[in-house]
Amino acid sequence: MLAWLLSGLLLALAGSFAIHLASPHQRWRASALAARPARLAGAALLVAALIALGQTLHSVVAIFVLLTWLMLAFVLLPYLGALIARKESR
Repeated sequence: MLAWLLSGLLLALAGSFAIHLASPHQRWRASALAARPARLAGAALLVAALIALGQTLHSVVAIFVLLTWLMLAFVLLPYLGALIARKESR
């Protein structure tokens, strides 16, 4: 049960990271990833995360857990990227 939950959260984190890396304003890499393939891969990872979370949780709960996790990831990823870019520029 815990393995499905953790794998779902990790898949969602990987999916949000892939979508974020497709943004031209990301600071994790020197240049953004190709937009369409990265966004498609991110969407596929998010669907896989929802399926994994659905193995453990009720469907409505899985959707809300996924959306809450995505909100956290999409807020933190730009700040972490800016922090890393700032440390590398010193």
